[in-house]
Amino acid sequence: MEKIEPVNQSRLLSLDVFRGITIAMMILVNNMGSHEYVYPQLGHSDWNGCTLTDLVFPFFLFIIGVSICFAMDKKRYNTPHREIIAAAARRSMIMIGLSFVLFLFPKVFTAPIDAILNLRIQGILFRIAIVYFLATLIFIKTKLGTQIILGILFLVGYWCVLSFIPVPGIGAANYGKDTNMGAYLDRGLFGTSHLLHKTWDPQALLGTIPSIATVIMGIVTGHILRNSKYGMNRRCIHLLVLGLSTIMLGIAWGQFFPINKSLWTSSYVLYTGGLACVGLSASYYLIDIKGIKVPFLPFLALGRNAITLYFLSELLPRILNIIPIKTSGGSMDLRTFIYHKLLQPIFESPYLDSLASGIFYMLLFTALAWWMYKKDIMIKI
Repeated sequence: MEKIEPVNQSRLLSLDVFRGITIAMMILVNNMGSHEYVYPQLGHSDWNGCTLTDLVFPFFLFIIGVSICFAMDKKRYNTPHREIIAAAARRSMIMIGLSFVLFLFPKVFTAPIDAILNLRIQGILFRIAIVYFLATLIFIKTKLGTQIILGILFLVGYWCVLSFIPVPGIGAANYGKDTNMGAYLDRGLFGTSHLLHKTWDPQALLGTIPSIATVIMGIVTGHILRNSKYGMNRRCIHLLVLGLSTIMLGIAWGQFFPINKSLWTSSYVLYTGGLACVGLSASYYLIDIKGIKVPFLPFLALGRNAITLYFLSELLPRILNIIPIKTSGGSMDLRTFIYHKLLQPIFESPYLDSLASGIFYMLLFTALAWWMYKKDIMIKI
């Protein structure tokens, strides 16, 4: 008979490792040396489809859902809900503030009026903040069955809105970049000056609805991992079955509602959420069941300060861009100098040069994460 292991810890090593792997990939793909020379899987899909890079953001939202379940499963019964909601609101506001810092820096120092008038409202941290807060409300106020029903309603409702409601001033419902309902609503709510691509934004406000479903998939996974009625192997199998099932559902739905990251389509939610389930089940099996930890310690370190390291990895290149370096041919910013003078001479392929830049920054922040881990520094946002 399989040994039943109690599940009363607030953190899973495998979850921290899986989060760390996700953050490492996020740093890697966001710091490629050239947007022109990027291996296909290390860049986003042009529109429909899903690359390795397109998995990073939904994986992170999925992990947030699992973390909510582990952090708040007991707290929601023992702590006044107003305190939980207030804490979630504070954390969300901090992330929104950090998002604005990234959008404003360093332009706010040289052209403050222009920076504010053209401030991008939506972004990765902005979406994380919104879905984290809403998912927290859902988790503390509803049971598992209701959470699953809400996730399904979000996905079906979003599909109906994008697929069947005509877009005012444009015509029939469609999945075009700047003609879909989400892009139309963003232009009306925020204006073109606050959108990444002026006529549309990949983090459209309407796309928040299916993003919540991604977090709910993580919450459902958390329930599975916290189910003390089953042994660890059984939990791992349940997680694997859930992942494979939703992958197949996502592919099937994608035949008529395309898998698309920028639209965050319902098929994309199921497909990427299923892959996240499979990835976490593998991590859970290797680390928590088999006890293989040493090879994964760098990712464990990254996962312990994920939001902080992501923010710093986005801020550092902006700082390097404004530091001038004198060269024999004139001058260039420090980031360009690192890429062209230090990394490019190593390889003859422009694709490898570009990849080397991403690896350089990934290793740099892994070293920082390791130092923080050894010093037991955890920055909670």
